[in-house]
Amino acid sequence: MRPPAAVLFDCDGVLADSEHLINAILAEDLAARGWRISPEQARETFLGMAVPDMLPVLEARVGPLGPGWVAEMAERISRRMEAELRPIPGALSALAAVQAAGIPMACASNAGRVELLSKIRALGLWHHFEGRLFSWQDVPRPKPHPDIYLAAAAACGARPEDCVVVEDSLLGARAGIAAGCRVLGLARETAPSVLAAVGAEPFDTMAALPALLGIAADGD
Repeated sequence: MRPPAAVLFDCDGVLADSEHLINAILAEDLAARGWRISPEQARETFLGMAVPDMLPVLEARVGPLGPGWVAEMAERISRRMEAELRPIPGALSALAAVQAAGIPMACASNAGRVELLSKIRALGLWHHFEGRLFSWQDVPRPKPHPDIYLAAAAACGARPEDCVVVEDSLLGARAGIAAGCRVLGLARETAPSVLAAVGAEPFDTMAALPALLGIAADGD
């Protein structure tokens, strides 16, 4: 198998074990506004969505959130990440293997810029991406549109069709497919059948990623 020209990673649920933290904060905020939603229900409702797509759903239930709500939530999430965030099992070794193979990487997330940077800092991942970090605020349209993966491929100096996207959500997988990339779908938050239905190749653990990319695992 020929290794890809670049590997483009989602963040939440692929690199950062952050979904439960984010959804707990969101559920707490919404409960205070009258929408008693559990963290699990929040995950089912908003997995992979960027803030611009979330807002109409939220405000339909709780009313206007105000101009400062997005920044306030980003700050709350960032503080929690810096204190409690852990990597997805196998993610750090997978990143090290890709770097050892000399393959450029980018991170493309539907999170906001402040939130994304806080996760990358908390996990010590900056050196893997060297600034090739993309949030929904850095492109015209968030996932499931292809914009963020097209930008990530360009930052790596690679054609999208020569890149591999690593995703865990339906919206993210659709974005990678729409960009023309090969998409590997980590079946952790989303069922393998759902990922496969949109053209992604499901896999079970990040430890399996190097073999799927045609490179040696870290330390091999």
